[in-house]
Order: sequence, then structure tokens, then C-alpha cells
Amino acid sequence: MPITKSAKKALRQSKTRRIGNLKRLNGYRTAVKQFNKLVEAGNVKEAGAMLDKVYQSLDKATKAGVIKANKASRLKSHSILSLAKKK
Repeated sequence: MPITKSAKKALRQSKTRRIGNLKRLNGYRTAVKQFNKLVEAGNVKEAGAMLDKVYQSLDKATKAGVIKANKASRLKSHSILSLAKKK
């Protein structure tokens, strides 16, 4: 347990940041999973509409520092390629 006042504040900040980071992390993972399910099911039209949400969630996670830019780029690339294969 923190003893000093600054350590207590740092713990509070850390908890708050963790909650935000988990929200972003779960958000992009959920979006990518839903997109992949739509692609696998053959719902190309719905998956195309979902692609914007996937991109947005990945960009927000990258901006927040939850994931690195190269991972976001890789996931975007794989998403669009999987959609193109199903068309």
C-alpha cells in the first residue's frame, strides 16, 4: 500500500488509466471479433459496414497507447484482405 500522498495519488491515477485502457482494449477486440464472424458467415454487406467501426476502434486504441501502430495497421490490413477474399 502506498504511504506518501504522492504515491496514493499515483495509485488512483493508475487505476483510472487501467479502466480506460481496458475499455479501449475490449472495444477493439470485440469489434474485430464481430467483423470476423460476419466475414466467416458470408455477410459481406454487413461486414463492409462494420469495417468503419473496426478502423475507428483500432485508431482510438492506438491513439490511447493501448496497442502499437504497427499492430493496428496489421489488423486493418488483415480485415480488408479477408473481406476482399469473400467478395
